[in-house]
Amino acid sequence: MSLGQQLAPHLPFLRRYARALTGSQNHGDAYVRAALEAIVDAPDQFPRDVDPRLGLYRTFQAIWSSANLDEQDLVESRGPDVPEAIAQARLAAVTPRSRQALLLTSMEGFSNEDAAYLIETTPGEVESLVGEALAEIERQTRADVLIIEDEPIIAMDIETIVRDLGHDVTGVAVTRDEAVAQARARRPGLVLADIQLADDSSGIDAVKDILSEFSVPVIFITAFPERLLTGERPEPTFLITKPFQRSTVKAAIAQALFFDAATVPA
Repeated sequence: MSLGQQLAPHLPFLRRYARALTGSQNHGDAYVRAALEAIVDAPDQFPRDVDPRLGLYRTFQAIWSSANLDEQDLVESRGPDVPEAIAQARLAAVTPRSRQALLLTSMEGFSNEDAAYLIETTPGEVESLVGEALAEIERQTRADVLIIEDEPIIAMDIETIVRDLGHDVTGVAVTRDEAVAQARARRPGLVLADIQLADDSSGIDAVKDILSEFSVPVIFITAFPERLLTGERPEPTFLITKPFQRSTVKAAIAQALFFDAATVPA
């Protein structure tokens, strides 16, 4: 099997990680493309002594680190509407290294040992970085959350996670029309949306309707993430895979709110 064939199944999830890390589909996908170009240009430098997925993420990490992303890069990735001071204040409090450790373990499912390999540190330091990132991001970000989910047990679990993080839940909608109505009645600061809803309507369409009226960060929840991580069209920046771990939801919420100017503390 060629190297390309070995890496292909892991590319959607690398896009998920890159988008969550940068807060932007375009910016995240650009880093993924740069990593792939580096592999094509120098295939002999690809790590062959580890699992292909680890090698792929390690190559991405090298590209990310060498780019030396700073506060201005973050602002540019999100466009001119995001105040530079917000990005600078948050990045000063939560380092990219901490956020990498959090996303690698909680969202991408790497062990502390594998995450340590990826960011070139020790497993103990990874554990410390994850705790640091969660504590600081959760302290800084509070929001009213709209949950769009038609499975009662899943909706209850998400609601519990959201409230445990200190957020308020504006409502739980099970259809497209209900979601839009609830968003209009009480504007949320974050939307958590399933893809397939109770009346065969689409969570994606519900979100489009909501976003046509105002801007709000969105996290999609789906059993088929590969369908929304192709890099070929406008796609979600934040995506959670079903079945999910509570830590994954927490990490996604923290990261989505991290990049949202509306939640900056007073």
